[in-house]
Amino acid sequence: MISQPSRHCTVELQALPSRIGQVRRIVSAQLRYWHLDPLIDCAALAVTELLTNVHRHAEPDKMCTVEIELLLDHLTVSVHDHDPRMPQIRTADPLATCGRGLAMVAAVSESWGVRPQGPAGKTVWFTLPPPSPAVAPPASPMHGAIPSTETPARPAVVG
Repeated sequence: MISQPSRHCTVELQALPSRIGQVRRIVSAQLRYWHLDPLIDCAALAVTELLTNVHRHAEPDKMCTVEIELLLDHLTVSVHDHDPRMPQIRTADPLATCGRGLAMVAAVSESWGVRPQGPAGKTVWFTLPPPSPAVAPPASPMHGAIPSTETPARPAVVG
């Protein structure tokens, strides 16, 4: 259960391959800290794809900011870079080794989009719903269940 109304984390970096792996680990650790373990795989994959796009395509530089924000009804992860060009989902050749990043973000997220910020660049974001609270096991035996009266076996002493 989320006990705080909003949580926020920001990381600024240069989108180099070595830094992308570090940010992936930071996002994973932050989600673990917020007890959102079920979201780690999707969030880490999607943020890796967005940072890889910055590394491959952003101009004039590779500087960017990753923001993670948890509100009561969803998790939002965004990546802001200084390139004003808008990204587009492409149809990749089946044998291509790249070109599927935004399609993967769309596939693993609840929603995604781009906010243009004029000459200051753009922000690409995605949302994930918080995991449902686990269903607690019943406190008493189910109707019709017969409680066990057996005594547990004692462990054998070897020696």
